[in-house]
Amino acid sequence: MKKVLEKRKDIVFYLKLFPLKMHKDAYWKSRSIVCNKSLNMLEDNFENKPIPKTDCDTKEVDNNIKLAESLGITGTPAMIMPDGKIYSGAMPADKLIELINGRQ
Repeated sequence: MKKVLEKRKDIVFYLKLFPLKMHKDAYWKSRSIVCNKSLNMLEDNFENKPIPKTDCDTKEVDNNIKLAESLGITGTPAMIMPDGKIYSGAMPADKLIELINGRQ
């Protein structure tokens, strides 16, 4: 996503944290990131840096899990395009830009 944003300032990503059960700490880490509204914590987590365990009264992560399940999303990353198509798995920035532009 960062590479896409470097090339295209008109593209916006909405991130929904969807912790997979197979990653034992993913749920509490997702909640901590949401509670702190911290992109820095998200980036630190992706870089395998420790993040603080924070708790707050939020249903956001649970709602994301329910949404993913209702859409049949079982893995990450998953991208939902404006036309509703769902793409699973990472992809190169240029390929993602082509999808956003409507060219498959």
